[in-house]
Amino acid sequence: MSEFLLSILLGVVEGLTEFLPVSSTAHLRLVEAVLHFDLHDSFWKMYTIVIQLGAILALPVYFWRRILEFVMTFPKGERGNRNLFTHPLSLTLIAFVITAVTALALKKQIGENLESLKVISLALLLGGIVMWIIDATFTRPRVMHMEEMSLPQAVWIGAAQILSAIFPGTSRSMATIAAGQVAGMSRPAALEFSFFLSMPTMVVATGYDLFKTVAPSRNTPVEGNLAPLAVNAHQWVVIAIGFVVSFFVALAVVAWFMQWVRTRGFVPFAVYRIILGLAVLAALFFGST
Repeated sequence: MSEFLLSILLGVVEGLTEFLPVSSTAHLRLVEAVLHFDLHDSFWKMYTIVIQLGAILALPVYFWRRILEFVMTFPKGERGNRNLFTHPLSLTLIAFVITAVTALALKKQIGENLESLKVISLALLLGGIVMWIIDATFTRPRVMHMEEMSLPQAVWIGAAQILSAIFPGTSRSMATIAAGQVAGMSRPAALEFSFFLSMPTMVVATGYDLFKTVAPSRNTPVEGNLAPLAVNAHQWVVIAIGFVVSFFVALAVVAWFMQWVRTRGFVPFAVYRIILGLAVLAALFFGST
């Protein structure tokens, strides 16, 4: 497969799966395993970070009106019943900090789990089961909009997001959506907060990864780093293709998903996760015998 076609494929996979509750990390690792190429190669590692940034860009583009509305009404909120700690922007930041601090403390464990297809497949399977149960059980929400969220709910969702960092395959959106539903939020409200929480979480995570990839390190051999100036013209085109494809696919997915949850639940995604998790576990089992 040519690098241009591979870039399109990876961009589509990233854009499709980053914001759906099915785990983009799991799908990129599975594509890597099936096609037998190394995403840990310095160039492809930089590439995957950049296409994640493409997917992230879809969120502020789609939600620009909501973001502007929240900025203009900070800190009292549109209804005048919010404060510095309960405004939606503040709750997003608080949930992000809870996740970020814990993830930083557990970064060694997170790195080890990223290499394990067994961990990823089990996270897909168990996450699908949990998601199905929660979606079928918590059907009487008390909070219909982000503006009605409380500080404890934001703290709870931020803590739940930690699972997606520790166990790749869990899915950041699955963890935050399910946690929101448990906390009494409606599906649309939980999904919207999940999207807002994704923005700082993914920007910081991918920015940190990008810095580690391109910046010199005393603990990393020179050949393990990839300075931007070392990327040739062909590679820049490959990166640009993936970035653009990821952005437009993610933008379409976000718009579609917001409409979907207003009338339907998350059971189809739970079923897909369970089937995929079982398939990967079966492949690992029979491949080792």
